[in-house]
Amino acid sequence: MARTRAQRRRHSFFLTIALVVTLVVLVFARDIARSAHSAITNQRSENRSFAGLANTLITQENNFDLRTARLLQSGGTLSRPIFDARLDQLDQQLAYWSTSADLLRRPSLAHDMNDKIADMTDTRVGDYEEIFAKIAGALSLPTPLPVFNGTPTPDPARSLYDTALSWNKERFGLRHEPGTVRLDALTLSSAKLFMTNGVTILTSSPSLMVVRGIGIAAVSVVPAPLPAQHGVLLLPPVTKIKLGVSVVNAEFVEQRVTLEITMSPSNGPLPAQRQTFHIKLAPLQSYAFVPRDIAVVPSERAILDIRITGAQGTLNLSRSKRYRVELSPAGHA
Repeated sequence: MARTRAQRRRHSFFLTIALVVTLVVLVFARDIARSAHSAITNQRSENRSFAGLANTLITQENNFDLRTARLLQSGGTLSRPIFDARLDQLDQQLAYWSTSADLLRRPSLAHDMNDKIADMTDTRVGDYEEIFAKIAGALSLPTPLPVFNGTPTPDPARSLYDTALSWNKERFGLRHEPGTVRLDALTLSSAKLFMTNGVTILTSSPSLMVVRGIGIAAVSVVPAPLPAQHGVLLLPPVTKIKLGVSVVNAEFVEQRVTLEITMSPSNGPLPAQRQTFHIKLAPLQSYAFVPRDIAVVPSERAILDIRITGAQGTLNLSRSKRYRVELSPAGHA
């Protein structure tokens, strides 16, 4: 029996709807496929970019590890200033690691690989800083300063070793992700060496041994003394004299110094005068002390003692100076 016109219209309507739905599904599926492909492409790009930056950082850390191990092994052949400079150069490089590690935290990657390498690097920076501080402390070196942001690690060498082992297991996390990237392993040379020997090799080195030596480099007197025999300060008839004392630290070690100046008259109305100064001298540095004016009177006779304490004197410099002070009578120049 022939279909009515109404039935034919309904059939055409439903057929049109089916075609529209099919078209929408096909377009939606195509968009999903494109979006998935784009996501995979972006993830592949992110993973590969991360791997390039991460491996650059790991290469820097491994080169640093090698240099540190060499310094621990052969540093005993260096002089104290050169060893200190090498140690300070290594210490200053650590700040760049932290900056590089922070840049790797974004964008987030599968298995938290970016946070893992950043956290691992921050831990290793702290471990190296503590190791260098232990070395500097054992050798009484001025740098690097033992300053920590948190609680010091009881065994930084063990921590350095453990973080490297942990990373060497975690580094395969992106192997089966888009891009199939390969992350490099960390080396363990300096951690093993410090765990085994600590600072023993360095502290047993004669060239790195702490040697202390201070001395009085020069003494100035105002007004200028008149010509007289050695050890005598023959001065015009004044009421005060100004002193300047230059002290030198002749060795590569920070040194506390105490300067004592005593003026002891043997005649006249003035009592004995004494001044004391304390200072910490940097390695191979000098310091000029300027005491208060010393009161005197014409015709006075006195003994001026200048003495520094804190360490033994050097071969060419003395730790004490004694002068016989003689002032001319009033009316004489």
